[in-house]
Amino acid sequence: MFTGLIQSLGKLKSLGNDYFQISCTSNNSYQILQDLAIGDSVAVDGVCLTVVEVLPQGFVAVASPETLRRTTLGSFPDALVNLETSLRAGSKLGGHFVTGHVDAIGTLATSTQTANAWEMRFTAPPTANSGWQRQIAPYIVSKGSIAVNGISLTVADCDADVNWFEVAVIPHSFGETNLSYLQPGSLVNLEADILGKYVAKFLRSGSKSHPEPWEETPTINSLGTITPEFLAEHGFI
Repeated sequence: MFTGLIQSLGKLKSLGNDYFQISCTSNNSYQILQDLAIGDSVAVDGVCLTVVEVLPQGFVAVASPETLRRTTLGSFPDALVNLETSLRAGSKLGGHFVTGHVDAIGTLATSTQTANAWEMRFTAPPTANSGWQRQIAPYIVSKGSIAVNGISLTVADCDADVNWFEVAVIPHSFGETNLSYLQPGSLVNLEADILGKYVAKFLRSGSKSHPEPWEETPTINSLGTITPEFLAEHGFI
């Protein structure tokens, strides 16, 4: 589990056979390397990878074929990647819960600098629109959370069918991550908010006609369709 707060930049190099060498390049790379050990999890551009070898200025990690198929890893030689070590019990949660399991690939459509931020719009790659609509669009809502290349961001706006969404990136996040290197057409890893996924699953799951014997009170599923009236009656709104 991660927070989406990037600790360092690194350079990704493919070693073949699904192995990657990540060299830590930024001045604050000590946050990644200070107690890194074999078996640790590190989010690399939002992808949870397992460390299999620790190097003096980096580490080696392995990715499964499924991970390579669903993410941008390995697509660009010597790519600059965002790095974050896993969340520890008792640590501050400054972003949102990020699992490191990428849902879909997106592409940068536009990036506009304003007085206080960079407004960045993302959409589906031309050849992956169906995957976007199935895997990421249902979980994107205005003012909700999303991870872009592992960075915890807030959705500033999106259209009704979520063919695109926009984020407003503050100068610190823009300058300390690889967002500042993206150009229109650049591909990014996207992960929707895990809490939103669970809510969507509960709402889709229907109702139980016969509660289990150990269920002393009705479960969410046994209450039928959740409506605004139901939420008001039970004190949620």
